Amino acid sequence: MRTKIVAGNWKMNKTPAEGAALIAAIRKELGEGACPVEVVVCPPFTGLDAATKALAGSTIKLGAQNMSAEAPGAFTGEISVGMLQELGVGYVILGHSERRTLFGETDAMVNRKTKAALAAGLTPIVCVGETLAEREANKTDKVVTTQVRESLAGLGNDLRKVVVAYEPVWAIGTGKTASSAQAQEVHALIRRVLAALSDGQTALSIRIQYGGSMKPENAKELMSQPDIDGGLIGGAALKADSFVAIVRGGC
Repeated sequence: MRTKIVAGNWKMNKTPAEGAALIAAIRKELGEGACPVEVVVCPPFTGLDAATKALAGSTIKLGAQNMSAEAPGAFTGEISVGMLQELGVGYVILGHSERRTLFGETDAMVNRKTKAALAAGLTPIVCVGETLAEREANKTDKVVTTQVRESLAGLGNDLRKVVVAYEPVWAIGTGKTASSAQAQEVHALIRRVLAALSDGQTALSIRIQYGGSMKPENAKELMSQPDIDGGLIGGAALKADSFVAIVRGGC
């Protein structure tokens, strides 16, 4: 059985103090050890140190929203994997649709970052997903298949250490959500592509999150699908009650 994983992507929200307060509220609301779902919070870089302190003694894990594939050096504005490690980061979101569409990240760049994260012992949450135009042009399968293949190429046995997040770009921050059947269909496709990259047993071990406007109202139904192993949560992760309600949807 795959352990479900719910990760809160705070995006460019929350000062360090606000983030620490949110973590305290999540811990209080969730309790400790009451739910078998793995929980991750992903603050902005500036909030990671405060988050580490706020998470002390908790089972909640810490993630970052991005990282550089480069070794330390002359890369102004970038964050290295070693910097994340020293702050206690265990997960890192890579290839989020906003990074791809707003900042021009390619599958090749995501692949390099994924390999760097794995080499350092971090768990990458690798995002894939189609735009509204691509869905309406019936290109979902082609786009998602290409992104999975190219973003996760050449990982060998490390592939089983990756978390994949399917985020239909048309459903992020729009209030629109893929139906549970639509989401399951693409998750099943991703698992077939993962099997082609490795083998069936490896593909069955890899967790695939849904990342398109998951809410307390639909979390349980979505996570009850056979190939949906959790959620990558945006707006609903910024409030303790809604985030914890989603987590409980996977219990």
